[in-house]
Formats: sequence, C-alpha cells, structure tokens
Amino acid sequence: MELFADIFNYSITAILIGICGAWVFLIKSMVNSFRLTPYLDKFENTSKTRPKVSIILPARNEEEFIGKCLESLCQQDYENYEIVAIDDSSEDSTARIISEYAKKNSKIIPVSARPKPDGWMGKNWACMEGNRKATGTLLLFTDADTKHSKNVISLAVAHLQSFNLDALSAIPKMLTFDFWTKITLPIISTFLHTRFSALNVNNPSKKTGYFFGSFFILKKETYEEVGMHEGVKQEIIEDGALGKKVKESGYKMKMVRAEHLIEAIWARDKDTLWNALKRLMVPLYLQSGKIAIGIFFAVVFLLFVPFLLFSIYAIFPVESISAKILCISAAIASSLIYTSAIIEAKFGLELRFIHALFAPIGSLVVILGFLAGLLQAKSTSSVTWRGRSYSMKDHNQSSISV
Repeated sequence: MELFADIFNYSITAILIGICGAWVFLIKSMVNSFRLTPYLDKFENTSKTRPKVSIILPARNEEEFIGKCLESLCQQDYENYEIVAIDDSSEDSTARIISEYAKKNSKIIPVSARPKPDGWMGKNWACMEGNRKATGTLLLFTDADTKHSKNVISLAVAHLQSFNLDALSAIPKMLTFDFWTKITLPIISTFLHTRFSALNVNNPSKKTGYFFGSFFILKKETYEEVGMHEGVKQEIIEDGALGKKVKESGYKMKMVRAEHLIEAIWARDKDTLWNALKRLMVPLYLQSGKIAIGIFFAVVFLLFVPFLLFSIYAIFPVESISAKILCISAAIASSLIYTSAIIEAKFGLELRFIHALFAPIGSLVVILGFLAGLLQAKSTSSVTWRGRSYSMKDHNQSSISV
C-alpha cells in the first residue's frame, strides 16, 4: 500500500512540476506583454492626411450604456468622421436614445437593422447593416458599452498612417462591476498574454491575428477584401475571427495598449459573466470535441488542481516523504497562480489586491463556466447573447484555432 501511495504521489508531483513550468511561462509572457506592447499614443506621428472615418456602432438592448458611448464619440477632436449607430432589433429604449442623439448631432447616422437572416450572429449582421451606410475610407468598429477619450480617433488614424498599417486594434481598460467578475477576469486575462498577445499579433512571422471588439480600425478596402462580417457571419467571437482573417490574408496589422484612453465592459453581472465563459468554450468544441475536452481538463489542472491538492494535504498531513514533496509542489504551483492573478489584477485590470486573493474561487468559476459551455455545445440552443439564443450545430467556428 505504501509503495502504491508513493508511486501515486510522485506521479502527481511530476504533473505539478509541469504545471509550475507552465505558470512560469505564462507569467513571463504576461510581464513581457506589459513591458513590450506599444501604446496607442506613444509614436512618431508622420501622418499628413485626415481621411474620413466611419464609426460603426452596433447596439442591442444597450439603453444603460449607449448614451455614454455616443457622448464620448461626439466629443472627438477629429473632424472628418461619422457615427453609424445601428439599433439591432432592441427591445428596450436603445433606438429612441440613438434617435435623440442623432437629432442633436448631425454626425450620427441612425440605422434600424433589418431582421437578422438565418445563419448570422446578431452583432455580425448589425455590423454589415452599418457598413452599408458607411461612407468613410476607414472603418472603426466599437461596442455600445465602450467609452473613448476625446483624442482616440486622431491617435488611431495617425498611428495607422504613420506605420502604414491596414488594421489597428487597441486594448481597452476592462471595467468590472460585480464581485464574481472581479475575481474571475484576472484568471481569464492571463491567457490573453500568450496566444493572443499583442507581441504575437505584431510579429509578421506569426499567423496570430486578433481584434478587440471594443476598438479596431481598418481600411475599408481591407475589410471588403477579407469578406467583411459576412465572411465571419456564423462566428460567436466575431472580432477574433475577423482579426484572424486579416492577418492570415497578409495584411499589416498591429495591436496597441490604450487602457488609459478606452474603457470597455467584459461582463456586466454574474449572468453575463456566465454566458461569456460558456461562449469561450463553444467555438473550441465545434471545431473539435476531443481537443476541446482535452483543453478543458488541461485548464482544470492548471487553474484548480494545485489549490485542491495543497488544501487536502495541508488539512490531512501525511508523514511520508512523497506526500510532503507533493504538498510542497502543490504549494509552489498555487503560489504561481496567485502571482499571476496579482500581476494581472494590479497592472492589467487595476483591481484591488484582495480580489487576486480569491484566485481559487475565480478559477473554479472559470472551470464551471467552461464545463457548462461544453455541455451546452450540443444542445439546440447552445449560446445565449444579448437576449438571443443561437443553435450552433451547423456553425463552423475559426475565431480560436485549436
């Protein structure tokens, strides 16, 4: 029995050592991302023209946020632009608010989206409806729950032109309102600093392409040549899918930091947080169920198993050397997860230190959300977003490659 226990303990310890190595890599990538990602407003401005920018602003049931977003867009110091605000069949007062702002500011072009055709995600259709009315040579896509500094369009256009880019996406400051989002987002955000980091997006030798839906600007000809939102009409994470197409098509794109210039909301409450977590897992499952399940278990081991093992062996101590080594390994892995959460909470999300201390609970929420996404991926209505339910059985997904 002791031999079996030792074999088990040493086997789990080997896994924990691998987990520690993974977290060292993740933390290093995160630190490099914070250090080396360029800023939207720190560059040598060599632009000489002021092309017309069409801001495409889709909105569905956004009465709580659309007014603040429009206010920030109307106050821009860039002169040559228009705001195409699309009401996507809202069931609240979104359309009325857009109409009222349009009466006060001629730059706002109100659009009432036609009924969504079958096979389209709602936001993707609304963006296409907005594009039909856009007259600018540059298109800036943003979300209705985003607020912009008054010089953000000027900076984006100048940056795009100074570096001769086809597309530019800016990383916003992610606002959080409820306790559950505050303890969960530091865990999720950690992974954005690896595969989808700005350092990879900005590296021409890598195929990684990604847009933050809250702010990306690109040439209209580039948008049309990659197929517009029609080319990603079935995608759940449409901004990631469109960015991926732009990069893979050979266009020059860049991602920059703009947390001090743009504010966006990832999840508004625990319900939207839950749906957002499920929405991350569904595209993976639809590409490959086996790989998605494998990724899920990898996330379980990365995020939660070290906490679980350390708690068990700390509460019920065993005197064997193998058990003590396992406990120490679990403690080191747990401390690395805490370190990652603290760095992300402090330097990425500007949250209080105490929220990072809830990392084990945040990790558990992520795991349960991913599990719910896997279980729902086969169902008739696998995704609910902005009051709509989507059956994903026949929807191909490419926004996140596995």
